[in-house]
Amino acid sequence: MIDEIVIKPKSKFSFGFDELFQYRELLYFFTWKEIKIRYKQALLGVLWTILQPLTMMAIFTVLLSNGLGLSTGNMPATLYYFSGILIWNLFNQAVTYSAQSMVSNANIIRKIYFPRLVIPISAVLTASFDFLISIIIFLGIVSYYDFLGTVDVDWMWLLLHILLAFIITIFTSFSLGTFLSSFNVKYRDVRYVLPFLVQTLFFLTPVMYDATKIQSTFIRKIIELNPLCFAIESIRYSFDSNALKFPELSIFVVVIIIVLYFMAIYTFRKTEAYFADII
Repeated sequence: MIDEIVIKPKSKFSFGFDELFQYRELLYFFTWKEIKIRYKQALLGVLWTILQPLTMMAIFTVLLSNGLGLSTGNMPATLYYFSGILIWNLFNQAVTYSAQSMVSNANIIRKIYFPRLVIPISAVLTASFDFLISIIIFLGIVSYYDFLGTVDVDWMWLLLHILLAFIITIFTSFSLGTFLSSFNVKYRDVRYVLPFLVQTLFFLTPVMYDATKIQSTFIRKIIELNPLCFAIESIRYSFDSNALKFPELSIFVVVIIIVLYFMAIYTFRKTEAYFADII
């Protein structure tokens, strides 16, 4: 009689670093595969990653800054809106890819065993590739304004804030995307809920407005507790010391990120055992 071997995590809250390290080459394979698939048959290829944030930046600048006359403080409008677009695009792509990742890779999940967390992690890394390209463009625009003397940039300070914003966004995106991917395996309603959820979060994230200018205290506090809000404002803070007006909420943002992370890991670990059976 053949003994049945059941592979399961040590804990419902275990991330499984050791196992993920053993399968690091598979993680690289999944990530590289997704990047190649995205751009292989695209006419403009990687240029789409450049055109999208630049187009959104131009539209926001023309409509909101030039058209409506909205103030962007001490920052040029292009930098102000680009900083928000950077974070939002990373979050949007990471959550969308990871939420759909388990279903998209159903064939390989049914055939072999590997740490299932490899799939949503690779989806987040794929989104990070686009983010890195956008960062190069952003820093190029910053260099232009620095050369003109429009902004006085402390480059080390700026890079540290970009890194902080990236870490906050990655953890938030991974947590929400992994949580949704677990439900998407069993309940395919997620593909209908996801666009609505992302659209709602866009308006709760200060990509194109200053959260501190909102008159309703209740609404402002809700927006300020959004980790993406803190990420965006941290980049803007490196240009304008008056941009980050709610440092007292930073501890609450950290708590929210931690809760989202453990909620995602627990849900994923609890449901991954039957992924191959029902996917």
